[in-house]
Amino acid sequence: MTIKVGEKIPSVKLALGTAEGPKEITTDQIFGGKRVVMFGLPGAFTPTCSAKHVPGFVAHAADLKKKGVDSVVCVSVNDPFVMGAWGKDLKVGDKVIMLADGSAELTKKLGLVLDLTGRGMGERSHRYAMVVDNGVVKSLNVETNPGVCEVSSAESILAGV
Repeated sequence: MTIKVGEKIPSVKLALGTAEGPKEITTDQIFGGKRVVMFGLPGAFTPTCSAKHVPGFVAHAADLKKKGVDSVVCVSVNDPFVMGAWGKDLKVGDKVIMLADGSAELTKKLGLVLDLTGRGMGERSHRYAMVVDNGVVKSLNVETNPGVCEVSSAESILAGV
């Protein structure tokens, strides 16, 4: 069942790719006492994710912060090495935190698994974006088509923050 507005983000461990190697971080650390925009997508280095979804949040990170967002977080069912390399490739800097949900634990607990086994990609994440305030979901926008980035775009989230 998909997480709903008003529900709390589940406590799980994710990984952050750093220069020193993978670093564990919990959802409690990410969301506790903060207003966060989190967006999820099917996969690193995939066309829509690389051309539109991540770049949109990089471009609008400062605008989101002006509206009271403490951080912008990208989550994908990839390993932290891939997420780190992808972040460098897209020049996200400190504008977007690139987090690996390697075993899809968070994605499964959010009810946002996208089965792409028919395309050879296994279980991935639906494309979505949400605003989370102190661990509680305030808004959730999920795309119905994984190749589209409209309701989950940075522009859409910015308009609703």
